[in-house]
Formats: sequence, C-alpha cells, structure tokens
Amino acid sequence: MDYKRILTIQDISCVGQCSLTVALPILSACGHETCVLPSAVLSTHTAGFSGFTFRDLTDDMPAIQAHWQKEGIAFDAIYTGYLGSTKQVGFVKSILDTMGKETAVKIVDPAFADNGKLYPIFDNAYVEAMKTLCPSADILIPNITEACFLSGMEYKEVYDENYIKELLAALSKLGCKTIVLTGVGYRSEKTGVVVYENGKIEYYEHKRIAKGCHGTGDVYASAFTGALLKGKTIFEAAKIAADYTVLCIEKTQDDPKHWYGVKFETALPYLIEIA
Repeated sequence: MDYKRILTIQDISCVGQCSLTVALPILSACGHETCVLPSAVLSTHTAGFSGFTFRDLTDDMPAIQAHWQKEGIAFDAIYTGYLGSTKQVGFVKSILDTMGKETAVKIVDPAFADNGKLYPIFDNAYVEAMKTLCPSADILIPNITEACFLSGMEYKEVYDENYIKELLAALSKLGCKTIVLTGVGYRSEKTGVVVYENGKIEYYEHKRIAKGCHGTGDVYASAFTGALLKGKTIFEAAKIAADYTVLCIEKTQDDPKHWYGVKFETALPYLIEIA
C-alpha cells in the first residue's frame, strides 16, 4: 500500500480530545502522512466548558493555500471537520476543488450539530454555506441531526427505515456522491451506520452505549478516513470506524472524571492492527 498524504482541515481544541487533536494521531496511527490546516484555535471544546477562548483562522487560509500551490504540494485525500466560520467554508471549498491529486478522495464531516440542535457558534447561515461543500465531497459523513439540517427534513428521535431512506435521498440531491450516516438505530439497545453508495444502501448495526462521549464523531470520521486510505472499501471502513469508536467509549466508561472526551489513545493498538 502506498504511503498516503492526507490533509485534514478542522479546529484545534487545545483540551478536549476532539477535532485535530483526535484526527492527527488517528490518521498517523493508520500509517498516513497527516498534514493539517487549523480552522480555529479554542482553549477547550464548546460542550461542557464555559468561558472558552476562540481564535478564528479564516484569514490565514488563502495565504497557506497559495504557498502550497507555489510549492507544488497536493494531497491523496482531503478530510474536513469543524470549521470556524461561514466565510471559511468558501476557502475550504476552493481547497477541496484544487489541492487534491487527480485521484484524491474528498471527505466532509459537517460537524455542526447533534441531538437536534446546532453547536453554539453556528446558525442557519452556516448550514446554508455547508450545503455548498456537498458537491465537492466524494463522501459526506453526517449524523442524523446534520443530515436533517442539510436536507431540510424534520428531525426525529424515533424513526424507521423509510425515514432514513428519505433522508439519504434528500441529501443525495445536494450532490453528495456517497453518504455515511452515523448514529442510526432502529432498536433501543442498538445503533449503527448506514452507507449510501451509488443508490445502494448497506447497514452495519452495533452495540449502543447509553452514556455517550464528546468527540466520538471526530473519532469515527478520522478512523473511517484512515481505514479507507489503507485500501478498505467504504463499507469496510465504516464498520472498522464504528467498532473502534465503540471500543474508545468502553475504555472511558470507568472514569467519571473523564467526561470531556474518549480515551481513544488506549484503543489505537486495535485500530493499527485491524486497519
């Protein structure tokens, strides 16, 4: 397997085990050269901490991209996560459209909402801007909340397979070529991931852990990207990422003081072996 160069674009939350502090070690553990473009720097993530600092790095992006282009730098994959502003989405779209090699895989994790609500710094204008990234993505990795905001469908906590099919169909109209929809559960004790690829739907069901953890979406998207670039199929990578994320949560459950993230580092040996 070739040594891949991946660019990941998302924020740095200095404390909190999410975004770049998750993506960089997970992608590196999968054996890839991992390059980063920070969208913002926060003292902590925004869930559960108060008074966090936020430094928007939007204005740095065009100069960084121009320097890369001058140096002839290109990427085998580009994976985006939490972005810092609506204006920034336009710059990221330019990077997705121009900085990948001819065969580059472009993966977008919307990372703006969960549990039926937007994250604190986002609004509907940001959702509209995020929709413009969908045609540039080869693979979109939303949770159900993000899928609803992007598609305009009503968010439901209780649903059936027909609802999920409608949601995927609505998302595909935005230009999403392949969709990996996370957090899909039809039974109370189970959850899973749905892969929509070329009109075909596959579902992987796995254990549901009642007590969730912050940052698991970033863990999932990073592990998925890492496994995919190792040569796994989209569905295989989706399964590996799901199993790895569950293991990370399990390894955190016995530590009530570790409420702000998952101990993903302790599960890296599993990912290195299976990916």
